[in-house]
Amino acid sequence: MSILSPDSQTKIAEYRRKAANGTLSLEEMREAIRLLRGERMTASTTATASKRTAAAKAAIPSGDDLLNELGLS
Repeated sequence: MSILSPDSQTKIAEYRRKAANGTLSLEEMREAIRLLRGERMTASTTATASKRTAAAKAAIPSGDDLLNELGLS
C-alpha cells in the first residue's frame, strides 16, 4: 500500500524514468526528495496520532482487578 498521493506517485514515476535515462535535473531531484520526505513525515505524524488515539480509548485495568477476575486475590 502506497502512502503517496496519486499526483505525487505520477511525479515520482516521471522522476524515476528520467533518472534511469540520465536526464534528471538537480532541481527535479530536489523536488523528488521533498515529495518523498513530505509524504513520509505526514504518514509518520498520522501513525503516531492514530496510536495515541487508540491508547487513549483503551481502558487499562488495574492489577488487582485482573487478579480478582482470575480468582487469585
